[in-house]
Amino acid sequence: MSGAGTQLARGEAALNRTPLAHLLHALNQPLTGLQCSLELALVGSRSAEEYARTMREALDLTGRMRVLVEALREIADAESSTGREQSSVSLNDLLATNAEELLPVAEALGIRLRASFAAALQVRGTSSLLSEVFFRLLDSALSLARPKSDLLIAAAAEQDSAVIRVGWSRGPVPEFSPFSRQELGLLIAQAVWEHAGGVWNEAGRANEHRCELRMPLLMGATEHQNRTFSKC
Repeated sequence: MSGAGTQLARGEAALNRTPLAHLLHALNQPLTGLQCSLELALVGSRSAEEYARTMREALDLTGRMRVLVEALREIADAESSTGREQSSVSLNDLLATNAEELLPVAEALGIRLRASFAAALQVRGTSSLLSEVFFRLLDSALSLARPKSDLLIAAAAEQDSAVIRVGWSRGPVPEFSPFSRQELGLLIAQAVWEHAGGVWNEAGRANEHRCELRMPLLMGATEHQNRTFSKC
């Protein structure tokens, strides 16, 4: 492959890693399926049962498309929030607040939230947007985690960055994976976080999954607090 071709391939690969491009690619699959299903329904005469089956398939594909379009809309809303006022935001406080709000969900699943928080992780951003990231991240992680396991949350300062790590044991694969509502929740959280100026990385091995979120610090922190949110 020529140098120009290699650069083009790399550029396309980078684009395909963005949440927006990922969703647009995902939307093409049910849209194509819907078109094929309807075209087949118009070819020749068919029994009432065949038409009913085609309509059920079309409704299923339409439902999947609505989920993807809603995710696209939420990402677009986040990207249009550039004008929101920014201030100094405590990431660990937002993280703790959202973990507390989701505690009943965790307890219902038998999942224990275990956290280690830095005393002060101040960044510049919009509090409501960053809070949305943490809620979506934790809510999706709980939905994807294996019941009666631990959800690990760590917030610390590393050099000049605030670093948030959330890890869990994978539960059953959700329907329509990798474009389930739970996984799309993570994708929306990633898009909002990156739009706010942060860096998002995901890694997995065996049955474990981890999200790592980074953002430049306004000030460092050395004191840490360990917390267990539930008694499961």
